[in-house]
Amino acid sequence: MTQRTQHPLPFRTELIRQVRRRRTLVAFLLMLALPLFVVLAIKFGPASGSSSSTGSVNLIDLSTKGAWNFVLVMLFFGSGFLLTTVTALFFGDTVAGEASWSTLRYLLSAPVPRRRLLWVKLRVAALLSLAAVAALTLISFAIGWVAFGGASLVSPVGGTFTTGAALGRVLVVAGYISCSLLVAAGLAFFVSVRTDVPLGAVGSAVIIVIVLQILDAITALGDLRNWLPGHYSQAWTDALSPSIDWSNMARGSAYAVVLFAVFVTIGVLAFDRKDITS
Repeated sequence: MTQRTQHPLPFRTELIRQVRRRRTLVAFLLMLALPLFVVLAIKFGPASGSSSSTGSVNLIDLSTKGAWNFVLVMLFFGSGFLLTTVTALFFGDTVAGEASWSTLRYLLSAPVPRRRLLWVKLRVAALLSLAAVAALTLISFAIGWVAFGGASLVSPVGGTFTTGAALGRVLVVAGYISCSLLVAAGLAFFVSVRTDVPLGAVGSAVIIVIVLQILDAITALGDLRNWLPGHYSQAWTDALSPSIDWSNMARGSAYAVVLFAVFVTIGVLAFDRKDITS
């Protein structure tokens, strides 16, 4: 019988390997590019200096009120597509990436147990996804501070928060967005187990999430929209009220966690029976 090592595929080794990859560097550069481009557009764009007098919330005007507001606007912009794509990239590359390099078979013969392989890769992908959200938050705050100052957080639904309260609200928003990204993460991981093409896993997850968001916007579906994963994606706005309403965020978080667990479980069971040829 083959003697297995005590700790095959160490977490630290896999984390370092994934951090050094070019796609990880590109993903984090995008976290820098989004707030930087928005600031440049505000400062030097043709509409700079103009103000909106409409009754609806103008996100660009809101973002110029200080670093805290700029962070919230960047999280709003990023949560719709950018963070979804980056999360799908990290989770969609877990198994399909190794298969595309023809290294999956060699990893499993190292020997690395199949579930150990998945467990380590899921943890690394989760950590990188959380780091992406944290990076967007911190970089946006730094750029917003330099560009617009450190004024108190002005809520679009009314009220002003001091530094301590603003920090708490931003942490709630970033945490909820991280949790809602579990839907895309679970989808990408499941497809990654079923294919040898990483971009196929990433693209499938992103497309499905976008389609679900489009369906949620169709009011004719009525109460059926409550069962769509994207229905509670903007529930973090409840954290900007003078008194936080946790109900929608609790439902959205529970829904995302359950769907993630379902997709991961199905993916693990499928990988247990998968014939590894690459």
